[in-house]
Amino acid sequence: MNKILLEAPVFNLHGALEAALKGIDRLELCSNFPEGGETPSAGMLRFVKSEVDVPVFVMIRPRGGDFVYSHKELLVMKQDIQLLGDLGADGFVFGVLDEQGKVHEAACETLLRAANGKPCTFHRAFDASLDLFDALEKIIALGFQRILTSGGKNTLTEGLQQVVSLLNLAGERIIILPGGGTKPEHVPSLKATGFLKEVHASCKLEQATGNQYLTPGLSFSSAPLDYGKQWGVSQELVRAFHGVL
Repeated sequence: MNKILLEAPVFNLHGALEAALKGIDRLELCSNFPEGGETPSAGMLRFVKSEVDVPVFVMIRPRGGDFVYSHKELLVMKQDIQLLGDLGADGFVFGVLDEQGKVHEAACETLLRAANGKPCTFHRAFDASLDLFDALEKIIALGFQRILTSGGKNTLTEGLQQVVSLLNLAGERIIILPGGGTKPEHVPSLKATGFLKEVHASCKLEQATGNQYLTPGLSFSSAPLDYGKQWGVSQELVRAFHGVL
């Protein structure tokens, strides 16, 4: 049986290096954790690629919020794909919807061409689409290699049965990449379909940064995060996933 690949989203250099060191098979490199992921900097990608020996897929998302983009935002996304591709990105992660919640096929085609044959994942914009099964067929026809999904729900725990249905419907036509609060206990149900090839899980672990002084009550986010902490990767969780994959 082929090994099931474990991908982790990483949002900072510390997390990226820990993930590669602790057994993650592929990185999804992003910025801006509170917004659910945005495009990382060129310098970040170039440095990460010089330090790790696992594939690095790059999030292409110019802002948080919805997945309906203006013409100029799409031009930025195209240029980010070209620039980050030249700097060594192994693949790209993006998704575009139209105002009615359907896959924006023309915009996706443009971005796929910009990727110049590198594999592309349609990310959880899929979960925001009007009809998951219609979106699945359009994404397959466009030529994406995989879909990252929690089954149209906030977490994989809530959408697990929908993801099982998507795995069975997609079959060998595209990789369904379960993600969104993924836990090791989700894996047996997903594997039972016979179509599970990859799993997306952050395995995140909150860690101190080493900063010895914090200004009391100070926050830099409207959704307060502890600026004396950063996200690393839990070796225990990585081992737990590898134990069931």
